[in-house]
Amino acid sequence: MSYDTLRLSHEDGIDILTLYRPGALNAFNATMSAEIEDYFRRVNDRDEVRAVVVTGDGRAFCAGVDLSSGLGKFADPARAATTLAELDAHFDDESMRGVRDIGGRSTLAIYDCIKPVIAAINGPCVGIGATLTLPMDVRFASEDARIGFVFGRVGIVLEACSSWFLPRIVGMSRALEWCYRARVMSAQEALDGGLLRELVPGDRLLAHAVAFARSLIEVSSPVSIAMTRQLLLRNSAAAHPAEAHKAESLTLLHALTHDATEGVRAFHEKRAPRFTSSPSRDLPPFFADWVAGRRGPADAN
Repeated sequence: MSYDTLRLSHEDGIDILTLYRPGALNAFNATMSAEIEDYFRRVNDRDEVRAVVVTGDGRAFCAGVDLSSGLGKFADPARAATTLAELDAHFDDESMRGVRDIGGRSTLAIYDCIKPVIAAINGPCVGIGATLTLPMDVRFASEDARIGFVFGRVGIVLEACSSWFLPRIVGMSRALEWCYRARVMSAQEALDGGLLRELVPGDRLLAHAVAFARSLIEVSSPVSIAMTRQLLLRNSAAAHPAEAHKAESLTLLHALTHDATEGVRAFHEKRAPRFTSSPSRDLPPFFADWVAGRRGPADAN
């Protein structure tokens, strides 16, 4: 895969995806949105990739949306009368370009990813830069990083599905406060507020994030990791725990015909398991329905 706004490298099971617009502090534009979406849709089929670390080139993670050409490149004001019913009915249609926010296209692809995704926030991370990290599993930051949900300052609102993700991570009260104030905060404040897992010296940040990603995948079945990520992300928003029970039951039954047999045998033989199932081909059948229909467990059959 070759991209204009991203750089990709691979280290022993870990993909390192670098936001790469060095002349613009990695500011987000339509090309970057399309390339992030493409990468995260494709990586699900690459079984050699067990986890993904996302970082920024140079001294910034992402300085937000590139406003050098205004907002017209991201949304079409002439479509402002579009109704929610129209958007829902034509969600995946080409006709909805100019209506759907491009950040949401990227974060939905990350949400659907079946690999652990780790953010290594190496510098300024504001607007879409901050919201882009929310569907990722864990966020590390350099000690001098700055983070801000600054949409109100330019008269816009939360995007990239962040009104769904942010309160789940930091709680409703803090999410509201950070967005109302629309200011850039220190990495320490973001850590204290629960957005970040840890602050790391800048010269060690990427190596630390890669080592952490590798620690997540050392012992577990790749299919187990893939479904654990999706079960937690999707079932945490279900209306009733019975919906989690349904999805978990189908996933468990599926595992009994795949990696669970080897896992139990290895346990009794006191050895490391040799899992052979593949996330690209051996996920439970209902997972495809989740992704294709943008549905949660309550709608899966």
